[in-house]
Amino acid sequence: MTKQQIREIKLNKTKMLLFILFIASISLIFLYLKTRKPGPFRPPPGPEGLPIIGNLHQFDSLNPHLYFTNLSKIYGPIFSFRLGNRSIVVVQSAKTAKEVLHTQDKNFCNRLMLSGGKRLSYNGLDVVFSSYGEYYREIKKIFVVHLLSSKRVQSFAPIREEEVSRIIQRISCISSENKVVNLSELLVNYASSSICRIAFGKRYEGEKGSRSRFHDLLIEAQAMFAGFFFRDYFPYIGWIDKLNGKYSKLEKTFKKLEEFYEEIIDEHLDIKRPKSEQEDMVDILLHLKKQRSFSFELTMDHIKAMLMDIIIAGTDTSTAMVVWAMTELIKNPNAMEKVQEEIRNTVRGKGYIEESDLLDLKYFNAVVKETFRLHPATPLLVPRETLQNTTIEGYDIQSTTIVYVNLWAISRDPETWKDPDLFIPERFLESSVNFLGQDFELIPFGAGRRICPGLQLGVASLELVLANFLYHFDWGLPNGLKGEDIDTDVQLGVVMHKKNPLCLVANKYL
Repeated sequence: MTKQQIREIKLNKTKMLLFILFIASISLIFLYLKTRKPGPFRPPPGPEGLPIIGNLHQFDSLNPHLYFTNLSKIYGPIFSFRLGNRSIVVVQSAKTAKEVLHTQDKNFCNRLMLSGGKRLSYNGLDVVFSSYGEYYREIKKIFVVHLLSSKRVQSFAPIREEEVSRIIQRISCISSENKVVNLSELLVNYASSSICRIAFGKRYEGEKGSRSRFHDLLIEAQAMFAGFFFRDYFPYIGWIDKLNGKYSKLEKTFKKLEEFYEEIIDEHLDIKRPKSEQEDMVDILLHLKKQRSFSFELTMDHIKAMLMDIIIAGTDTSTAMVVWAMTELIKNPNAMEKVQEEIRNTVRGKGYIEESDLLDLKYFNAVVKETFRLHPATPLLVPRETLQNTTIEGYDIQSTTIVYVNLWAISRDPETWKDPDLFIPERFLESSVNFLGQDFELIPFGAGRRICPGLQLGVASLELVLANFLYHFDWGLPNGLKGEDIDTDVQLGVVMHKKNPLCLVANKYL
């Protein structure tokens, strides 16, 4: 090989090396331009996490509303943290809640769908977990127009009134036997009977002293909704859910619920079924299925998913709120005396309070608002997920970030409420603040595009039973207990229940 050839080989190698370096440089520059942020990325402040697990080791899954409230004392009304590979932002002031639920509602209106909700909602075919878009708008219309409109809710009033009459009679019997009334237990039975009659046209009651099949299914479903699945935050080790039996429990719960739905639907499709005087919700949904008036085919899975929303949301929320209202009133005897005096003077001489009697009860309405403020049924609402990158309060929030709105902290914010931890219904007597989604310091049903479509039914159920309790009975504490002995510990699941049953003495007034 001549020296000339050697020089040419070396030159070619040099050219090749320079070409490779050039291509590599171009690739790196392209990659940088593609991935770099348009300026410095400034996420909300928050606690430092560990590699891989993030802040999982610090997270209090039993009382997340309290955990978030404590973090806000360090980091302010908006902060962030991480669970596994998911970024989470928490907002907990009326101002930041308005930004999320109103000003930028369209960007924050997607719902986070974790494993439990995904499976039990038939992959988001319901109204609670469905992704925001045309399908959501149509499925919400079914609820707002056909199932839970003002006219429809009013048409169910006789059922609610009959079920309240039954529970009043039951309390009267217990009272006549000088026994303590377990309000928590009685209210679960009332709510179950009421929602089952409205939704399915029949009651589901267990044997004396035992829970009904419906109630057992409700408890199992709630456990799956509130349960932690590794696949939601650590997708690469999601197989652990199968090893620890969580996946199997979810499938068993799903199959039990599906069998329950199918029994109900089959009963309604039976041509021999006696014709009811009033349509229940299953009747309405089956009728809509025949109409074929949607952009999608309304299948049995859609109906089952919507029934899941009705029984989960419709049964638990009103039950929890009545218990919390009675808990606060028994701990605050002056408020109890005022509200009972108002009800009894306004509805004097009637044997039973009807929904039309509640319109002018100002102090009673203030008691309801104050109960919603102190004890929102869902203290964190249903978590949302951002659709695109955005900013709040100058902080950058990326798409697919999980967003929690901490109602519990908002409703106890000392900058908004005087003596925020005290039960003071009087604060609402001269206030125009309401819970309909316009006043962001009090939004127990949420606000914006994803406001709870069952607001009217939930409030009607709560107010009717609470007013009749206060009208018919004088309430006291058993065994010489005092108001301060009644705890307000919570059992957090899908809905925030009082942890320990509320047991009171009822003396018949009328």
